Amino acid sequence: MRAAAPLPAACPAVPPTVDPAPAHLAGVHPAGVHATARLRATHNGRATTVPLLHNDGPFHLRRLRPRGEWARVCVLGAMSAPLGGDRLALDVTAEARTRLEVTTAAATIALRGPTADPATYDVRLTVGEDASLRWLPQPLISTRGSTVHQTYRVELAGGSRLLLREEQLLGRTAEPPGHLSTRLTVRRDGRPILDQHTVYGAPTPAWDGPAVLGGHRATGQLLLVDPGLDVPPAAVLLGGPVEGHCVLAPLADGPALLATAVAPTPAQLRRLLDTALARVSGAET
Repeated sequence: MRAAAPLPAACPAVPPTVDPAPAHLAGVHPAGVHATARLRATHNGRATTVPLLHNDGPFHLRRLRPRGEWARVCVLGAMSAPLGGDRLALDVTAEARTRLEVTTAAATIALRGPTADPATYDVRLTVGEDASLRWLPQPLISTRGSTVHQTYRVELAGGSRLLLREEQLLGRTAEPPGHLSTRLTVRRDGRPILDQHTVYGAPTPAWDGPAVLGGHRATGQLLLVDPGLDVPPAAVLLGGPVEGHCVLAPLADGPALLATAVAPTPAQLRRLLDTALARVSGAET
């Protein structure tokens, strides 16, 4: 449930004689929250600075202490989101020569809300020449009854670097998930290097079958794009039947690697993705 601000003490209570809503509006739910938060990092000749932090809706952006040459920003949740009917967007730009890391303070929980309408959650990442962006949020949790369409649109310059991690938990403890669709589109120098669409939860057929999740509840991926990347010639399989599986594979139009993993728990999923990253050499990120 969304947090609601209390009425000021001077506000009188609504009289009981207020006319009810017209019949044609009975049962109509609010359209949801429409919000776009923006973050922009620049290089001032000495270090990366973050001159633009635009908060909106559930997004509250907060600067963290820099770590070396990396500027760091945390996305805090100011209300429950996404709920049914929400239209949320987060726009992140790392301009030329910057080093930027973006994290979230907690997991994002997708809930049904007052309406069964789907929620959309769009993340737009733009990385300039000789810039590096680390996008490292906490997992997205799909709860029963929720419907969320999440998209990542990534635009990279030819000499930019990206480390992107996304993780999903399908349902809380002893709970089936809602309906979750995610799409990741990455372009480098205007050329597409990855366009991936996945869908989980009913009514999608076979979404939890052996060819997709194999009984696991946590899934995610890690994308690494770096001109200095030492790309292996073939895919590598990590993990096992108990801890889950991860495939680390080169993309056709690199230099880029994609690790895709499924696991019983978020902690095991994170370990698999960290293991995949540790096997990579030659990358700055």
